[in-house]
Amino acid sequence: MRIVAWFDSLRLDAVFGWRQLNRRKVTSAAAILSLALAIGSCTSAFRIVNALFLRPLPIANPKRLYELTRAGSTAGWPYTAFRQMRPTVKDAAELIPVSNAQIDVTYHGDAEAEKANVSFVAGWMFPDFGLRPALGRLLSASDDLKSGTSPIAVLSYDYWTRRFARDPDVIGSTVRMGPDWRIGQTAKAFDIVGVAPEGFTGTEPGTVTAIFVPATMQAMVDVPYAGVYQMFVLLKPGVAIDPVRDRLLAALRSAEPSKAPRALVTEPAAAGSSGLRNDYAYALAALGVLVGLVLLIACVNVANLMAAQAAARATEMALRIAIGAGRRRLVQLVLVESTMLALFAAAFGTLFASWSAPLVVARINPPDNPARLFLSADWRVVTFGLGLTFGVILLFGLAPALRASRLQPFGALRSGATRLRWMHSLISVQAAFCFLVLFVAGLFVATFHHLSDLPTGISASGLLNLNIIPLRRNEPVALWEETTEHLRKVPGVESAAFADWPVLDGYSYKTTGVSINGLPPNDVTAWTMNISPGWTGVMGIPLLAGRDLRLTDPPGDVIVNEEFAKAFFGGENPIGKTFQGTAGAMDGRQFEIVGLVRNARYRYLRQAMLPVIYTAFHDGKGLVQGGTFVVRTRAKDPLALASLLRAEIRRDQPTFRVTSIQTQHALINVQTIRERLLALLALFFATVALLLAALGLYGVLDYSVFQRRREIGIRIAVGAQASDLARRVTFDVFSMVLLGAIAGLSLGMVSARYIGSLLYEVKPTGISALALPSLALIAAAILAALPPVIRAIRIDPVEVLRSE
Repeated sequence: MRIVAWFDSLRLDAVFGWRQLNRRKVTSAAAILSLALAIGSCTSAFRIVNALFLRPLPIANPKRLYELTRAGSTAGWPYTAFRQMRPTVKDAAELIPVSNAQIDVTYHGDAEAEKANVSFVAGWMFPDFGLRPALGRLLSASDDLKSGTSPIAVLSYDYWTRRFARDPDVIGSTVRMGPDWRIGQTAKAFDIVGVAPEGFTGTEPGTVTAIFVPATMQAMVDVPYAGVYQMFVLLKPGVAIDPVRDRLLAALRSAEPSKAPRALVTEPAAAGSSGLRNDYAYALAALGVLVGLVLLIACVNVANLMAAQAAARATEMALRIAIGAGRRRLVQLVLVESTMLALFAAAFGTLFASWSAPLVVARINPPDNPARLFLSADWRVVTFGLGLTFGVILLFGLAPALRASRLQPFGALRSGATRLRWMHSLISVQAAFCFLVLFVAGLFVATFHHLSDLPTGISASGLLNLNIIPLRRNEPVALWEETTEHLRKVPGVESAAFADWPVLDGYSYKTTGVSINGLPPNDVTAWTMNISPGWTGVMGIPLLAGRDLRLTDPPGDVIVNEEFAKAFFGGENPIGKTFQGTAGAMDGRQFEIVGLVRNARYRYLRQAMLPVIYTAFHDGKGLVQGGTFVVRTRAKDPLALASLLRAEIRRDQPTFRVTSIQTQHALINVQTIRERLLALLALFFATVALLLAALGLYGVLDYSVFQRRREIGIRIAVGAQASDLARRVTFDVFSMVLLGAIAGLSLGMVSARYIGSLLYEVKPTGISALALPSLALIAAAILAALPPVIRAIRIDPVEVLRSE
């Protein structure tokens, strides 16, 4: 009977709470919207974290999977190291080498290629992971015994669905991969023998593998010290990881004592291993903190609104107590209303998260290689959402409920309202969190602007990069020159040249062997790049001294940039000076500098200007394994000519395959993807935090005016000025805002130490970093205070005193 009575009271409280929410539609909508944005942002962030860090691979016993790395190194493993280590732990664990790459694939002869994520994996990976094929068969240990002898492939279920619409006839067909002469990958046909099970897309979260092939089919499999493999350790039941790690280290030291690492590191890899984690771990952590702060601000804001409403209902609560309502009953009444608010907010927040999480993930990687995370709600997401909703109810609903239950009937019925000084303290907390969010958001936005406005040394407008792989290895330079001349005649093309790769796409080639006047090389690293005559002009890199490269130049004529002249010649004019190569492809060669060009960014925007040597393609053997045609167009949108240029290259040189086309602006934008994402999201959260803080401040001031209307009426009656009334109404609250801003500034200085790696040329102590959040918070406080102050000034003393 007690349980039935309790459920009946809950029903009645729910009906009454619904009526209360309908009576205060604007206030209720504001509370629900603010909580929905905060809950949705938290849920969205957790869905991404769950997909990238927590969701285990869909394999048997994922907790027994570890990733093996060298201490203090992020380099991959050569296959030779795998061969040295595997026999020593065969009885306790299995080693699984995995190499991921994006490779050109074709399915119909030499038709246009498409990019596909290919994973070179150990043949025994699928059976050891307990995976069964969706179609055909999977790889096995017998497919991975000898280098280059098993040209078979398994499609992922996701790729089979997207690319072949689940056509069963794909089994037995062939896929042609390559060539990519830069990594020694020849064009090879692979027989498709099966489809992997649904849900398994490889061992790298964020990247969906399209094709699995045996690890021994990797082009660099027999190259010593070619670190192209990740190494996973799958423990057998009942085996600990520490002894296995020690045995692996002993095997490396026994094989090559001088080159063995000082220590090995094993990290749990139940959720796989992804470079995306390393790139975005700090960024997601910083965004998680911002989201948490926004949630706290929203909860404080709603708590203040609920407290003000509860105080305004003091007479009602006092009457309930006077006729016999107990404390537990009043707490239940207020909590039921809070729960209804939270549930509505959670529902809208879930919709917001389902829209925002994919939107954020779509902006993590460049458009030509988007990150793909499985964001479906599993038990972790559901548990997080329920826990978050329950926590929100406690954060903003419990304090007003307890406050309402402690009312004294006589005092409340006499005054009709109660003073809530602790609301001012919450305003201080809200201001502190808001200032911190604004401060951190300002740092992220400034970082993005600094990187975006960073001089690159090139003229990116109108530039189009066409990446080329020839079907035959070592095509003569003459063919590249002929195609370049053909491209110059295409309508809409202003000029054209070619180089090893596009500038600022992450590729590089360095040498430490530069000797001046026969002296030993210094410790400065020089960077090199093969270019054709006219390339610097097409790129818009000014020639400062000397001349450009020519087809008739003798071997060894090069162009250098200002940084090279500064590093090796003390800033003197280097024209006519010579240097010698002592390492790599430059070893034993004599070079003469014929031109000096202005500094230009080489590999990354964040890198300082590097000393660069621009060598000629026609130098040396005069053979080219691959490169990039750089075309300056007259069109506002260079991509408008992409199809035409692709067709013209194919027509002029049928052996040239265009693997990708990118604008120079797109390559530069790729360098700031993380910073742009942080800036956009931080700016969004800062805006939400500022709106919530302003709304909370307005609610407190409005309630304060309502509570003190009799006092204000008397002051107006005895001649108080409007400025005096405004000061008295806002002084306490503005003092709390100022105190909160000071606390937020202290928190901001501490937080800047932890996000330093995400910033670029931004000083947390700079005037702009401190002034912008301060001015934004002051402006929000003034705007929030205007309506209550105007209401106070317009109070009619006669009407108020008569009602009292």
